[in-house]
Amino acid sequence: MDTRVLLERAGAAYDRRAWADACDTLAAVDRDTPLGLPDLERLGELALFLGRPDEAADAFRRCYEQHARAGAVGRAVRCAFWLREVCAFQGEFSRAQGWIARAARLLATDPDCAQRGYLLISEAERQTGDAAYATAAEAVELGNRCGDRDLVAIGLQAQGRARLAQGRVDEGLALFDEAMLDITAGACSSQVTGWMYCSMIAACRDVHELGRAREWTAAVNAWCDATPQFTGAYSGICRVHRSELLQLVGDWPDAIREARTACARLDQRFGQVVAGMAYYQLAEIHRLRGEFTDAERSYRRAGESGWDIQPGLALLRLAQGRADAADASLRRALGEAEDDISRSRLLPAQVDAAIGNGDPGHARAAAAELTAIAGRFRTAALRALASFATGSVCLAAGEEPAALPALRTALRLWCELDAPYEAARTRVLVGLACRALGDEDAAEVELDAAAEVFARLGAEPDLARLRDSRRGASPLSPRETEVLRLLAAGATNRGIARELVLSEKTVARHVSNIFTKLGVGSRTAAAAYAFQHRIG
Repeated sequence: MDTRVLLERAGAAYDRRAWADACDTLAAVDRDTPLGLPDLERLGELALFLGRPDEAADAFRRCYEQHARAGAVGRAVRCAFWLREVCAFQGEFSRAQGWIARAARLLATDPDCAQRGYLLISEAERQTGDAAYATAAEAVELGNRCGDRDLVAIGLQAQGRARLAQGRVDEGLALFDEAMLDITAGACSSQVTGWMYCSMIAACRDVHELGRAREWTAAVNAWCDATPQFTGAYSGICRVHRSELLQLVGDWPDAIREARTACARLDQRFGQVVAGMAYYQLAEIHRLRGEFTDAERSYRRAGESGWDIQPGLALLRLAQGRADAADASLRRALGEAEDDISRSRLLPAQVDAAIGNGDPGHARAAAAELTAIAGRFRTAALRALASFATGSVCLAAGEEPAALPALRTALRLWCELDAPYEAARTRVLVGLACRALGDEDAAEVELDAAAEVFARLGAEPDLARLRDSRRGASPLSPRETEVLRLLAAGATNRGIARELVLSEKTVARHVSNIFTKLGVGSRTAAAAYAFQHRIG
């Protein structure tokens, strides 16, 4: 078929977003007659977007070489930037930096070239604080100078991330909003559009800005749905974010389907560097549904891909009754986390684990730090997490009157955010606080509402714990039951520590927690409880 006709067909396919058809047609033409530069650049763009790294790398390399020979320094630098992205998605970071270094040498022949802003983006990603912000701001200025909307959008999101890392959340989110004006208007290329959606949703998730994350996830869902041939690595990342949103609003069956699809799309050479994010999300849903074996397997796959598997794995250990293991893992992770964003992800789980491990002082300190971060970030979801943590600590300490205001604040915020699972967890604590204060009617209303949500979602671990508490089942965790069994048999703390491979300090904390939960004041009374309840 005539080359001109094939190129027209490729252009028509591109215009109607049949990008795989367009890519296939351009590649077929290129095999017979080398493409000209505009079509070759489009082939590279489409191949990158569709997750075809070899085709993308070949197309961008040839474009770079032709632009460099022609003295088109700016266009060559832009191609080098996308070559860096192709290499990075494959985990080939040395090659990625090699292309940046090559482009930098080329820029020496035209130092005033505005497209040097693409190299500034790479530099900003290696910097922190005000230096990163200033470098990204220069890239934005250069993009505006040469009318490159892709460069402007990338630079604005880099500025926004720099501000978020500094805890200047309002400024960072305002920069994201500005970047999204071009993205949603269709002013940017397909690969930049996919990248920016994913980057900004992830950043909003990091600072618990669920409102924007939900709005932009809906926008990217519409964009993806209008592009049925969108199947590359960016598609996998978008599906992770879609799964997170579905989990939040309580559609767990669809959430797990999206997570599985994301794993399949990212668990390849191109995109494997972010496959851990998909496996972590899949593990989270398995954990909430009580599918602990599947959760364990998915957390491990996430870890093998280089993804941070905390706090998810610690919460799994807590659900398995291993509060001591959960507490130890979270203390270690918090010891390594230096910035507010990282710590805000871990602190809510640390509160739960410390309470479960019988360490109210550490739980209270973690809740106080979370509250301080929430005051700086000022996002609704983080305020809800902090209020829930404060209420949990007060309730565990028997301070029900102080617990209720914090818990009711958390409940109101979760309801406003349309987060049914988090709201149901909060209702359980509100109900328990009301019961402790003698208001059984109010307690039953809250606990019934929570049970209905847990049953509808399939949150089997939460539902089982709620049923046990209403039947008056043992308040002890599995590990505390083990400690009580040995205590009742006459073992000393040192003997229990040796038997369960724990520290004596941990055993002492468990014993103290057992006394508190059972309302007893001696080992003899605790042993009597064990005998009465056939623990031994």
